[in-house]
Amino acid sequence: MTDRVVLAYSGGLDTSVAIGWIAEETGAEVIAVAGDVGQGGEDMEVIRQRALDCGAVESIVADMRDEYADEFCLPALQANALYMDEYPLVSALSRPLIVKHLVAAAKYHGASLVAHGCTGKGNDQVRFEVGIGALGPDLQVLAPVRDSGMTRDKAIAFAEERGLPIATTKKSPYSIDQNVWGRAVETGFLEDIWNGPIEDVYEYTQDPAVTREPDEVTITFTAGVPTAIDGKHVTMLQAIEQLNARAGAQGVGRLDMVEDRLVGIKSREVYEAPGAMALITAHRELEAVTLERDLARFKRSVGQRWTELVYDGLWFSPLKRSLDAFITESQQHVSGDIRMTLHGGRATVTGRRSEASLYDFNLATYDTGDTFDQGLAKGFVQLWGMPSKLAAARDHRMHGGSGQA
Repeated sequence: MTDRVVLAYSGGLDTSVAIGWIAEETGAEVIAVAGDVGQGGEDMEVIRQRALDCGAVESIVADMRDEYADEFCLPALQANALYMDEYPLVSALSRPLIVKHLVAAAKYHGASLVAHGCTGKGNDQVRFEVGIGALGPDLQVLAPVRDSGMTRDKAIAFAEERGLPIATTKKSPYSIDQNVWGRAVETGFLEDIWNGPIEDVYEYTQDPAVTREPDEVTITFTAGVPTAIDGKHVTMLQAIEQLNARAGAQGVGRLDMVEDRLVGIKSREVYEAPGAMALITAHRELEAVTLERDLARFKRSVGQRWTELVYDGLWFSPLKRSLDAFITESQQHVSGDIRMTLHGGRATVTGRRSEASLYDFNLATYDTGDTFDQGLAKGFVQLWGMPSKLAAARDHRMHGGSGQA
């Protein structure tokens, strides 16, 4: 029986060429698997047909949008996942979902190999291969671009020699990856980190410097899940899509950062994630109202570690699963409404309300109706400061007040 290879197919030059390259080099049949994760652009049926025209024996296009929103973007939102305090894991979140479908396709079609089009410089090679190893430990992996010297020039020549139906001469100055959670742009003139991004880098967001009327939006959460926008029910996917449009129109969610890649190099990345950033801003504010102090403090460290694991390709790891359980438990009272003004590139919270609120007006107020017993504060302060006071007295006694051992 002829061996089969399942290829993560994007419809672009590298993975289109990889279909023919894999067939020639290995003699295997290639099954192309593409996913709609809300990236827009070309029609998915066009991409499906292109894979067949390039030599795939079968081409599968899966609508992953709701699955991506519910099972990948939502956990990231509940973790307030921002890598290096900025990046909302735009590419990192989609890879384990694609891996899940690749492994399922390999098992269904009896394939022993899975292939991807990643280079050796990026994070995605790790995300694909570690994920495949976790879900399909018996599968082998092919990486033609990384392991076989398939440069862009060679790929174009390969495509032209065989008349493959792809735009071989069109070269974008950027490398772009996008889905409904956001858009990532790199390479080209952006590799000089002194160069500022220009407007043609962006698609999801409008120039925040352009004068326009502010947009006020109210987001309703139920147990950490966005369930309504301005009082109208939404699914997670609809919440992202609607806020991509509204926050994007106000220039919200533009990021320009030098990022620490897993492989050890620093990379300049430009991101735009209007819906993701608006939702994370709202969710964090509602947690500030509804989470008890120690839980909120600890959850911040859990969220940071969760984010690092996902960025590093460890979505299917035991630690990530355990942190998922903690984060899910923390969301039981994160319900209520957050009002925000979207304007000038910012999503600014202007109102909060929740039946589960821990904010007590009568305790917080300095005016009439204050129920906080200030007489209790003196003893509390003395007890709270006692360990530091005793240590300072000890240091003075033993070291002349220098505090040095």
